[in-house]
Amino acid sequence: MAAASTQRSIGQVLASLKGEFPDISISKIRFLESVGLVSPERSPSSGYRRYAERDVDRLRYILRVQKSHYLPLKVIREHLELMDRGLQPPRLESLRPQPPVEEPNNSGPVVNGDVAGGKPSASGSGTSATATPPPAGPAAATNGSARQQNKPIRLSRDDLLEASGLTESALSELESIQVIVPRRGTHYYGREALAIAVAARRLAVYGIDSRHLRAFKLAADREIGLVEQAIAPHVRRSQRDGRGDVAAEVTQLVIGVHAALIRTGMER
Repeated sequence: MAAASTQRSIGQVLASLKGEFPDISISKIRFLESVGLVSPERSPSSGYRRYAERDVDRLRYILRVQKSHYLPLKVIREHLELMDRGLQPPRLESLRPQPPVEEPNNSGPVVNGDVAGGKPSASGSGTSATATPPPAGPAAATNGSARQQNKPIRLSRDDLLEASGLTESALSELESIQVIVPRRGTHYYGREALAIAVAARRLAVYGIDSRHLRAFKLAADREIGLVEQAIAPHVRRSQRDGRGDVAAEVTQLVIGVHAALIRTGMER
């Protein structure tokens, strides 16, 4: 009877974690259960989840390493398996975690001037997570960072899985609906594919899965068609006059408007 009194409902667990993790929600706790990272008991009579103190400690560890160290679920699972065997997980200080930040051109998350999680491929053709030191001076450093952020990357499928933290099944599902595709005419993935893969992994925590991403893609395809039709005369004129890339300029404007509309709508 004493053991049962130490168990908590999912609402009580939420309340106990809310102070340290303000963004925690019941749906996120259920998601972590659905991927097998936490396994609370079920009440024999009602079937409701009952969380022991061990389950709460496990949740707290998962949320802490996600919040402070940006570890993907695959790595967290490996840590938990070590803990289940009575072993210590790797010291997190040695991982030197760095949060992803947005590039100025909205092309995806980067770390130290490169795409988050990027690392050299076995063939040496992939991107490195450590940027080449720019020339001395503030202006030179800024220009060097911009060049590094815009530098094309070339990732194999294994590189993409490792860099993004996506599972094989999740990537296959996103490929099947063409949310993630290799660069045209190759079997390699670029910066945008990695940005989408990283975002997909992180959005899954909030219950946004491939079905929702497919809806986003369909909406984007419609917008692309409208923009291409509207700017076609201007693109031909700029090519004839030898001017800059009109398509790239309009693309950035459209991305800016789209982001602003979403932010405005979310603030309502």
